Amino acid sequence: MPEVIFENLGLIDYKEAWDYQEKIFRETVNQKIEIRKGDRVEPTKNFILFCEHPHVYTLGKSGDKEHLLLSDEALEENNATYYKINRGGDITYHGPGQMVVYPILDLDHFFSDIHKYLRFLEESVIQTLLVYGIKASRVDGLTGVWIEGNTSRARKICAIGVKSSRWVTMHGIGFNVNSDLSYFSHIIPCGIEDKSVTSMEQELNKKMDMAEVMSVLKEKLAEQFDFIYI
Repeated sequence: MPEVIFENLGLIDYKEAWDYQEKIFRETVNQKIEIRKGDRVEPTKNFILFCEHPHVYTLGKSGDKEHLLLSDEALEENNATYYKINRGGDITYHGPGQMVVYPILDLDHFFSDIHKYLRFLEESVIQTLLVYGIKASRVDGLTGVWIEGNTSRARKICAIGVKSSRWVTMHGIGFNVNSDLSYFSHIIPCGIEDKSVTSMEQELNKKMDMAEVMSVLKEKLAEQFDFIYI
């Protein structure tokens, strides 16, 4: 059974967390290159990082800057920052009350299928929501987790965007637990104009215990991928 190192980074600046991810990611990729060369090195390690970020908008490689509806001055007025980053997907928002999860996994320990990996991330969130009585699902052709996804009331509760190289992953999940949803009004979330966003707080009409939800999601990830934490 694969082993995964768990770290809770707490509330952390987006760039600081990105740099930390990149450091682990590069070291793991380089390690795999050395292993392929036949050099004697330690086996790769797997990490899952949980955190929250101050208000920030991030644009993926396939995204359109026009989907950010704020000027630089307006970003500052809203105490938000903006980064163009190296994950897949379009624009999204992170902020306090949103649970962000960065799995840095060597999929050679699991399975070599990035689409299956995305579905497993989605399923972990779907199963977490079910614990709280929220029924969520996927929408064909749209990565992420949705409530009433195939209806006119479709609303997104979790965005997912990843990067991988040599089957090593980074970036991951933005799960709206107690998010300030007004910040989503400043973007076209994930480039999708006709669907809204939601949070656990909005769906259940109460503030959620972030530590408790984190514990549930942490467990569901381990169940889905069949690993143990160390």
